[in-house]
Amino acid sequence: MLLNILNKLNNLDVLNSFIGVNKKLDRLARDITFTQSINLVTTLSNEHHNSILDRFCLLILQRIQHNIQCLTLDSLSVERVLRIGNYSKLHKLSLVNLPIEMVCRIFNGMLSIFLIFK
Repeated sequence: MLLNILNKLNNLDVLNSFIGVNKKLDRLARDITFTQSINLVTTLSNEHHNSILDRFCLLILQRIQHNIQCLTLDSLSVERVLRIGNYSKLHKLSLVNLPIEMVCRIFNGMLSIFLIFK
């Protein structure tokens, strides 16, 4: 029943709420159901962005990075999140509202690769 309730919530909310609480909830939250697709754009308002992003980057990302297949980032999270993780299963990276200059700087001039997949 708890799993059905958690499936109705945003993945980041589940991870932020249950990772580190206790072993059973931690294991449940780290399930592929909640870790394969992470969206750091729609879930983070400017007001709570820094504290949630800090917790995500410092405590959560290292525990789930091997499960992430789809990652959606904005200009406030992209550099930090991409530097931290080793995303071995990542096959979709969505960048939302990033200035082209930031994309060029982050990906070191590899812009043509991203334009092909657009």
